[in-house]
Amino acid sequence: MTPSSRKPRIISSEWLALRDSGIQGRGVYAKRDIPAETRLIEYSGERISHAEADRRDAEERKHAQHHTFLFVLNSRTVIDGRVGGNEASFINHSCDPNCEARFEGSHIWIYAVRDIKAGEELAYDYEYDWEPDFTLADLAEYACWCGATNCRGTMVDLPPDRIAMGRELLNRRRQASA
Repeated sequence: MTPSSRKPRIISSEWLALRDSGIQGRGVYAKRDIPAETRLIEYSGERISHAEADRRDAEERKHAQHHTFLFVLNSRTVIDGRVGGNEASFINHSCDPNCEARFEGSHIWIYAVRDIKAGEELAYDYEYDWEPDFTLADLAEYACWCGATNCRGTMVDLPPDRIAMGRELLNRRRQASA
């Protein structure tokens, strides 16, 4: 597959606009006020196996600026937003999200979970799976830059007995930037 064929397709939407993000890279913003519970956009892309997703993720990790556009649909299927995707693949993570992903049959839809003002960046909690052997270095690989007051420092969904690891990660980042 050539790099140009892996670029996401951007579709037009009455609700959404794609532009530079204050969180990470590009982000999706509300063009107008969006009421809570609005179904905004389907997360679309090529449907692939977990093995193919692992292969693509390993290949992507070789690059200095790693971004994932892979979304697990179920035990057999992953959606790769890089191939045939849309704006949904650019919705960033936040520990204080204004959206959430909902599974409806074989589809993933992004919904507003609260009223969203025009110009506000859309975000949902990626809730990456916690692995019992994760270290601080592993959590740093999934660092969160949302800036929310309740930021846990990582996009990984930390169990209650591991919240201190996220705080440690945030403290180390603050010390490094001071």
